[in-house]
Amino acid sequence: MPNRNHRLVTTLLRLALAGLFLLPLLWAGLAALRPAGTPLSAPLLAGRPTLDSFARLFDILPVWRFTANSLLVVALAVPLTLVTASWAGFAMARLPRASQQRWVLISLMALMVPGVALWSSRFLIYTRLGIIDTVWALVAPAFMGSSPFYVLIFYRAFRRIPPAIYDAAQLDGAGALATWRRVALPIARPSAAAVAALTFVAYWGDSLSPLLYLSDMRRTTLPVGLQLLQQLGRSDYPLLLAGAAWATAAPLLLVVLAVAALALAERRRMARHSDTG
Repeated sequence: MPNRNHRLVTTLLRLALAGLFLLPLLWAGLAALRPAGTPLSAPLLAGRPTLDSFARLFDILPVWRFTANSLLVVALAVPLTLVTASWAGFAMARLPRASQQRWVLISLMALMVPGVALWSSRFLIYTRLGIIDTVWALVAPAFMGSSPFYVLIFYRAFRRIPPAIYDAAQLDGAGALATWRRVALPIARPSAAAVAALTFVAYWGDSLSPLLYLSDMRRTTLPVGLQLLQQLGRSDYPLLLAGAAWATAAPLLLVVLAVAALALAERRRMARHSDTG
């Protein structure tokens, strides 16, 4: 009985915490349903709820195109980041202890470099490579792990794996890539999920890179479209909040799908264990 009460209290606390984080999204969704011209200080449910703001949103901007461009960016950037960052983290974890400390220090120093210091050099490099005004200009950082922080996350996860597991893989004839793919990465699955979520949020909400490296509006992403929306109707709060709600819908839907997939995988794993037991 105490364990059951403890689980109930834990579940209620988790639901309360989730509700606290969902309150801003709920507020934005309800405010977007208010009639056009409603001031921000008006009651949340002022007037009859209407979808007019969402209709005007799709009339004013090519939202579907912007959304498709953003989805293309994250669809390319997230897998590339997972592969390259995990490769770098795995390589660091397999180095001698002195070399590990050296590369961790270098990674921390790279984290302290402000992003604005890289804009001009990246623009020159992308121009020489001929990828300016293409989606690859937005995805290029993913070929280098996107951020040293992601590399350090994988390094920490791989370093905690007992060396005996790596030694057993080598005795079985597994090379470095095979050990990474079959041994290290499955064990570091929670870290990979965390890096995937952080990468998705970083690329989905990036509004500076499209402004710097893209000139064709047909290739721009959703955050830039929302900035254009703010310029078109700075005081049209229902319209602005409709755009914010739309931009939040895709990450929220992916989170729900990911949680459902993890729950299904866990249920199948428990079923296999019960069958074997």
